[in-house]
Amino acid sequence: MKTLICHTCGCSLVRLGISKDETTLNSHEGREYSFCCQPCVDLFITDPVKYLRETEDVIVCPACLGEKPVERSATLNWAGQEIHFCHCPYCREEFQKDPDRYINRLEGTTPFESELRHN
Repeated sequence: MKTLICHTCGCSLVRLGISKDETTLNSHEGREYSFCCQPCVDLFITDPVKYLRETEDVIVCPACLGEKPVERSATLNWAGQEIHFCHCPYCREEFQKDPDRYINRLEGTTPFESELRHN
């Protein structure tokens, strides 16, 4: 499962509180990409291949919304989907308590709320 990230800095747009409707968009080779701000678009335009390569394997943990390279993530199969997490066991435990909430939040259909706390 993928969530919207800025294709220049690799930040989760959900974590930044930027909805799908609020993203800054730019097209490259017929495909539209999302960005957190216009300065990231301006930087992306200077070398789109570089930035796409740097962000192509970035995943966002559904629980803490931390960004990680996919090779440094933990995977859980949930309802036929491969869900990637940071390596924190707490995040997987929290996800399993209410997976629909976390999936909806990751997809940007539920706003980010910062109540997730490691105890």
